Amino acid sequence: MPEARHRRIAADIRRRIAAGEWRPGDPLPSRSELAAELGVNPQTVRLAYVLLRRTGVLEGEERRAVYVAHPPAMRTLTDADAPWPFGSETTDTRSQPASAELAGRLGVNLGALLRHETVECMDPGGRSAMIVSSWWRGQRRLHASYVAEVGCVELTVEQAHALGLLVDTLAFRVVRTRFDHGGRPLETADLILPMDRWTIRLCPAGPAVEG
Repeated sequence: MPEARHRRIAADIRRRIAAGEWRPGDPLPSRSELAAELGVNPQTVRLAYVLLRRTGVLEGEERRAVYVAHPPAMRTLTDADAPWPFGSETTDTRSQPASAELAGRLGVNLGALLRHETVECMDPGGRSAMIVSSWWRGQRRLHASYVAEVGCVELTVEQAHALGLLVDTLAFRVVRTRFDHGGRPLETADLILPMDRWTIRLCPAGPAVEG
């Protein structure tokens, strides 16, 4: 399916900001001005601005001037199993067949149907801070322990749009797997954290919590 025009415009604005055409604190053209420059309807530019405000690239109120946002505050991830203290939005709950990697992480057969949830975690200002995708079998259960491994991954198109970054940008990937008292995996998750917003300093796992 072709990418929506307002998303293409939003991606172009991100590229122009990255190139230094507009810097943090600079106002962007009005919707009508940018629409005339691009040869599109002002409503299309409005949707692009809404998307960029939601992802923290721009700031400003509806029907007012919008500005390039200053870089988000840095956070430190110390507990990969801690509940997110701010707002969040569940963006996907479709079940998925286990890939070879997920089958290995959960100890299930390749292609086994897994419950799935993707949650977008927001900072106090409503900007996207982290994306968490989880997979499990059956009902979520109390877990006794977990392990977390840190690596890097290139953002997918969907992740980049949610986080307000360019596709293929490198981000931290924390793979968290929860276990029962017998050491059997109950649930696994990918935590995607933009490198411009996070540092990683993981602490030892804590006590069991509700999954």
